[in-house]
Amino acid sequence: MKTYLVGGAVRDKLLGLAPGDRDWVVVGATQVQMEAEGFKAVGRDFPVFLHPRTGEEYALARTERKSGRGYRGFVVDADPSVTLQEDLQRRDFTLNAIAQDDDGTLVDPCGGARDIEARVLRHVGPAFIEDPLRVLRAARFMARFASLGFTIAPETMALMRDMVASGELDALVPERVWQELRRALASATPSAFLSTLRACGALAVVLPEVDALYGVPQRAEYHPEVDTGIHQQMVSDMAARLAPGDALIGFAALVHDLGKALTPADVLPKHIGHEHAGVKPVQVLCERLKVPADHRELAIMACREHLNVHRLAELRDATVIELLTRCDAFRRPERIAWLATVCEADKRGRGGNEETDYPQGRELVRLHAAACGVGARDVARDGMTGPEIGAAVQAARVAAVHRARHSDG
Repeated sequence: MKTYLVGGAVRDKLLGLAPGDRDWVVVGATQVQMEAEGFKAVGRDFPVFLHPRTGEEYALARTERKSGRGYRGFVVDADPSVTLQEDLQRRDFTLNAIAQDDDGTLVDPCGGARDIEARVLRHVGPAFIEDPLRVLRAARFMARFASLGFTIAPETMALMRDMVASGELDALVPERVWQELRRALASATPSAFLSTLRACGALAVVLPEVDALYGVPQRAEYHPEVDTGIHQQMVSDMAARLAPGDALIGFAALVHDLGKALTPADVLPKHIGHEHAGVKPVQVLCERLKVPADHRELAIMACREHLNVHRLAELRDATVIELLTRCDAFRRPERIAWLATVCEADKRGRGGNEETDYPQGRELVRLHAAACGVGARDVARDGMTGPEIGAAVQAARVAAVHRARHSDG
C-alpha cells in the first residue's frame, strides 16, 4: 500500500499558487485495509476515505469504463492491482494527472508538467469524451487560469465540440451544472467560462438565455462594445474584480441583462423595458438549474432595479423608499450593498469605463442607512393602528432620505 499526493495540490504547486485542499491516491489497497487503518469511507460512486486525523481525502487507485450516458454512467474498478499510471490516465486534463511521491518526485505519464509550463489545457486521452461534465470543467478551469495565459489545446476543443454535437450534455443534471457555474463565477475571469462554452457550442445548451445575448446590438454611445454578449463578459469580469470569489454577486451580474435578448428587432439598438422583460428568463434559468434562493432573489432584484440605481439622482425621495421596500431592504439590509456592487459592475463593464467612478452605489448605501434610522418606535403614538404606523414610518423614511440628500454629508 503506497500513497501519492495527486491532482490540484500538485498542479497548483507547479503553478506557484497558494495550496488548497490536498487529495491522495492509494495504490495496492482494499477498502477493508483502509477501514482497518482507521479511514472512514465516504465515497458513494467510488471508494474514497477520510484520514482519521487530517480529514484529507484518500481515494483508491481506480479505472473507469463507460456504461451509460452522463457523468455517472461508469463502472469503476478499484482492484488493488490498478497501477498509479492507470489511475492518472483516466483523469480529465494532463495538468490534473500528476502525482507526487513522498520524496517530492513527480509521476507524470501524461506530460502535465510540460503543459503547465506551456500554459495549455489538454485532455488526457480519448476517454475524455465519455464524461459530459468535462466540457464544463474545461470552461471552469479557463475561468480560473486564463489570467495566467492558459489556452485550450485545439484537439481538446475539437473533442468538446463533438461532445456537444452528440447531445451528451443533455445528460447533465442541474445540480452539477450549477456547481460548475458557481465555481466559475467565483474565479478570476468568468468571461473565459462563457467564451469557452460558446466556442464549443455548449453555452446554448446549458445557458441558452445568456447565449442569446451574443450578437444583440446596444447603443454605442452607452456601450462602446456594442455586442450585448461581450458586455456581459465584461460585466462578469468586473464583478469578479469588485467582489473576488463571490458567486452571489457574480450570478446576479451574469443575468442582469437577459431581457435584452427579447428586444424586438425593429426597436434595436434601444432596449426599452429590458429590465422588466428580463425577470422571467432569470426565473426560468434559476428554476432549471435549481439555483439557491439567495442567489435567485438577488439576481431578480438586480435585473429589475439596475437602471433605477444608475439614475438614482433622478428618483424622487418617495421613489427611493419604494425601491428599497421592493428589495426588502429593511429586513435584509445586506442586500443593498450587494445590489450596489452588481450595478457598479454593470456600469464599469463597458469599453472605456473600467476605471470610471460609480457614486450611485455609495449614494444608494448612504440613503438606505438614513432610511434605516427610522423605525416604528420613532413615529408610533397612542391610539395609532397598524396601517397608520406603517404610513407614518414610510413618511418618516422619505423625510430621512430628503434630509440625507440635502445635508452637507
